[in-house]
Amino acid sequence: MASFARARRVVFGLALASFILSFVHRTAPAAIAGELTAAFSISSAVLGTLAATYFYVYTLLQIPVGVLADTLGPRKILTAGSAIAAVGSLLFALAPAWEIAAVGRTLVGIGVSVAFIAILKVSAVWFEPQRFATLAGVTMFVGNLGAVAAGSPLAWVVTWTSWRSVFVALAVLSAALALATWLRVRDRPEELGYPPVHTLPAGNAVVPWRQALRRVLANPATWPPFFVNVGVGGSFLAFAGLWAVPFLQDTRGIARVDAAWHASLLLLGVAVGSLLVGKLSDRLNSRRGLMRGFVLLYTLSWLPWLLHAAWPLWATLAWFGLMGLLIPGFTLSWTLAKEANPPQYAGIATSVVNTGIFLGAGILQPLVGWLLDHARATGAAAVAWDRGLLLLAGAATFGLAMTFLVSGRKYAGR
Repeated sequence: MASFARARRVVFGLALASFILSFVHRTAPAAIAGELTAAFSISSAVLGTLAATYFYVYTLLQIPVGVLADTLGPRKILTAGSAIAAVGSLLFALAPAWEIAAVGRTLVGIGVSVAFIAILKVSAVWFEPQRFATLAGVTMFVGNLGAVAAGSPLAWVVTWTSWRSVFVALAVLSAALALATWLRVRDRPEELGYPPVHTLPAGNAVVPWRQALRRVLANPATWPPFFVNVGVGGSFLAFAGLWAVPFLQDTRGIARVDAAWHASLLLLGVAVGSLLVGKLSDRLNSRRGLMRGFVLLYTLSWLPWLLHAAWPLWATLAWFGLMGLLIPGFTLSWTLAKEANPPQYAGIATSVVNTGIFLGAGILQPLVGWLLDHARATGAAAVAWDRGLLLLAGAATFGLAMTFLVSGRKYAGR
């Protein structure tokens, strides 16, 4: 038993390492927004588009990744994903123009798009069902620590070395992870000689993915969590992944490294909050109520910025940390989707609702940039950030409304 526990820790740990790297790539543009603008001579709207290319491809690939997780298995898709991310990171680092950088970031998005669905599949196959929400919380906790590393630490690193060197290093790390994954990760316990944790119904060893996808998409319980993710996850990633640091610099005159500390505290709060939400959900056996409470408080947490609260630095830092703690109510969407659909379709079900997060971020990131450029071009620079933040707060409010449509219905077989 000890040997099995060790084996699944290795499998889970390597999948988790891929997820950490995906978070580093996801939020790095916020810390180097100034460098990217200067290096490629681009506007705010183009900067938003460059950062969002990651989310566009991530959005398009989530459902195919779910299918691949249920058919090819986590080992193959994680290995291929890390290798593609390595190539994309290197291309981004060496890009002479923003268009080439966008291609590199697109490749990174393709590569890391497999990480989260793969780790959810690993959690569903290698661990007991009652631990799923807790493991999702652990995953988000550790993943957001990777995002923290892409915040103020990265902003500090680029004060003494080039941002391009950082992405070369990420390319090397991704290539090493691809090799380790191929050597050590296995799709199921049986492949290492252990008994299965779950016994699926006969005939479901190979998932009929077209039928599975149709069944998941036709399930009314799948869609409310999807739209929660569009509003809540999308507003969070659009802000933390790009606009938080420029907002603080422009509206409060905060130095970049200090502004990046705010983004890091936001992400650290998300990490801790994810762990808390996952454990509370499994312990209280509560999904919908917990989600609604957290999302309501997160939506309200935008008010100080919309009302121009004149706070000292320590207070803004504390509030960013609090916002982060409140954000992870949306993470229960994966558990709700998994529980509402047949267990052998776990990869597809979670991928469908996960798509909402990146669809939201991919829309909101460049749209905020467009609002900023438009306001400045029309002489309304003083209210430019008001418009951008109102859009993000409005998206969070939409996500809150969707939590009241979540049914919480669990799959009970045919």
